Amino acid sequence: MDSSYLYQKTGAYFAQVADDIKDIAEREIISLGAHDTRIAYRGISFKADLKTIYKLNYCTRLVSRLLAPLIRFDCHSEHYLYKTALQIRWEDFINPSMTFAVFSSVANSSIKHSQYAALRLKDAVVDRFKEYFNERPSIDTLNPDLWLNLHIENNEATISLDTSGGSLHRRGYRKDTVATPMIETLAAAIVEYSGWDRILPVYDPFCGSGTLLCEAYLYASNTPPGILRKKFGFERMPDFDRATWDRVKEETESKITPVKKGLISGSDISPEAVRYALNNRSVIDRKKVIEINKKDIFDIEEIKDKIIICNPPYGIRTPKNVDLEVFYRRLGDFLKQRCNGSTAYIYFGERRYIKSVGLKPSWKTPLSNGGLDGRLVKYEMY
Repeated sequence: MDSSYLYQKTGAYFAQVADDIKDIAEREIISLGAHDTRIAYRGISFKADLKTIYKLNYCTRLVSRLLAPLIRFDCHSEHYLYKTALQIRWEDFINPSMTFAVFSSVANSSIKHSQYAALRLKDAVVDRFKEYFNERPSIDTLNPDLWLNLHIENNEATISLDTSGGSLHRRGYRKDTVATPMIETLAAAIVEYSGWDRILPVYDPFCGSGTLLCEAYLYASNTPPGILRKKFGFERMPDFDRATWDRVKEETESKITPVKKGLISGSDISPEAVRYALNNRSVIDRKKVIEINKKDIFDIEEIKDKIIICNPPYGIRTPKNVDLEVFYRRLGDFLKQRCNGSTAYIYFGERRYIKSVGLKPSWKTPLSNGGLDGRLVKYEMY
């Protein structure tokens, strides 16, 4: 087998991105140094050097995972999958004392079940170590040393190293959370779609555990979203360059800027949610410039000349005895009567409530959240 891996020969990688945000994610990865981008099924393919891969993992706010393809081959049977994977020098990536995990997907192929495909790849890794070293690495699906991705489509298999080492949406600041929290990459996308200039104050009157506020803080301060991450998958690449990685961190962190108090604030009616939000804030915002208070939105006197970003209650997030049709009508009245000069970006987890607001949107864009067919809606209050 050739001694180099596919990403080394081609400089090609793959970014896993939610379908609804591929447009802004493509712009983001280009701004971070990627080139030759192409929108694809379940993500974006692109080319980059190793320094850019490190920077992308550290700085992306929108990408879920970044994959480095190791090998691509025709795969018409589980036997051939096993035989081919057995030839890969897995000792380039880990030793027998380490752990690994395999995540897979299959589509329109002879191998029908993704879990079975993952099992055969796992067997090949383990058997190679047993054959050459008489020892074997262990499986750890929560926090492995090496994350592998297997994708088989139309009987073509690609085995990739997950250079992120697990989903990048896990920033590390969310220590406490309310029920059904918004995923961090979605919150970052909402901030991005708002076009926030980092000058007008941002306010979230339904802050929950503070995800939107924390993502706004990361954006405003130029703090890399990966700053709390203990390790990345690219550290297991055979050509990993520690000096280049240290330089990426140093260059990126030198651009972090202070955030003025009053620029980012929010509130929630739930004392538990406020407590969680304050705990999460303290992880990334040591100077406590994000202001968070307990307050019912309808007790707020006004939110004037601000950017409002929020994720109001819906479905299982609805407080008991709350009629959501009535609630959203009141929300529309609140925006109209008490938010002069403000622009609101409201995420509707259930889009049927958009009409209840009773205001004409400037635009709507689909954004899914955990399988929900949600919408982000912009309202301008003159």
